[in-house]
Amino acid sequence: MAVLTEEQTMLRDMAREWADNESPVTAFRKLRNAAPAEGYDPAAWNEIGQMGWGGIVIPEEHGGSALGYLSLGMVVEQLGRNLAASPLASTGPAATAIALGENDAAKSEWLARIASGDVVATLAVDEGPIHGGPVATAVVGDRITGTKAFVAEGDSATVFIVAATDGLYLVAGDEGVTRSPRRMADARSHAEVRFDDAPAVPLGGPDLTAKVVDRATALITAEMLGLAEQAFATTNDYLKTRVQFGQPLSTFQALQHRMARMLTELELMRSVVEGALEAIDSGRSDTDQAVSLAKATAGDTLKLVSREMIQLHGGIGMTDEHDAGFYMKRAAVLEAMWGNAAFHRERFARLNGY
Repeated sequence: MAVLTEEQTMLRDMAREWADNESPVTAFRKLRNAAPAEGYDPAAWNEIGQMGWGGIVIPEEHGGSALGYLSLGMVVEQLGRNLAASPLASTGPAATAIALGENDAAKSEWLARIASGDVVATLAVDEGPIHGGPVATAVVGDRITGTKAFVAEGDSATVFIVAATDGLYLVAGDEGVTRSPRRMADARSHAEVRFDDAPAVPLGGPDLTAKVVDRATALITAEMLGLAEQAFATTNDYLKTRVQFGQPLSTFQALQHRMARMLTELELMRSVVEGALEAIDSGRSDTDQAVSLAKATAGDTLKLVSREMIQLHGGIGMTDEHDAGFYMKRAAVLEAMWGNAAFHRERFARLNGY
């Protein structure tokens, strides 16, 4: 486990308390049923902005706190425990693209607004159903044209960081932008976004694209960690209270073995997820390998824990009245986002020369 500073510990505890009190799973259920166009609760997002979480990875000179990706990951993890619908995991890497980019005017115009929560920013990278496919989006002059198949928070984003053949570009507003909502299993905001001769501001080349995508991937693993931890805790509590054949389910050795396996995998998952976030903050040369290791491990572990959650709950776990289905559905989307376990195992091997 990562060694946290006092400030990071306070931030984690505050995020956990807020998520439990202000954004429990019951709040997500209400949101799912209401199906707002944004895919999240604007009032909750406004609170997140007021608490400064939107600026955790934004430099101080632009209104942020520059606490780094481990700190942001801890917040995303706590929100993930309760399935809190928030653009935070999308906005963080998008802000980093602007902060690391070459355009000072874009930094001055957007970063402070992102930090305060006034603006939702997101990445628009993938053009096909599988992450890592070729990018055909092109820029002619200062105009960008192309279609991005799956854009998280694409329904409500004000700013898009768009991957083109030669790097990243910032596209603001709706000029030349068409959004088509995609209804996914997790009931969150996803959209196909089409750019038709939209005004574009260059931020940096392919190296910047790779860095930003790694940061987005690492944050997703933090959310996956939160989901897995809560799915395990909920299942463990159920086994301790559910009585079968005159004794709690937790006393059956076969179930104890299954829970022990999950606990072991969760400890490994936490280690590699926090390791990837620390690698980003320290600027390590093997950050790309650490991120792929974290995503592959997180994908396998969350799949195991979310499915065991349903099976060990029995019939009630398969109903919409129980929360287990929410965790499995969100897990399925996150497993595919930014590359599944198979993609990252292959990438890890390739980065190591195999």
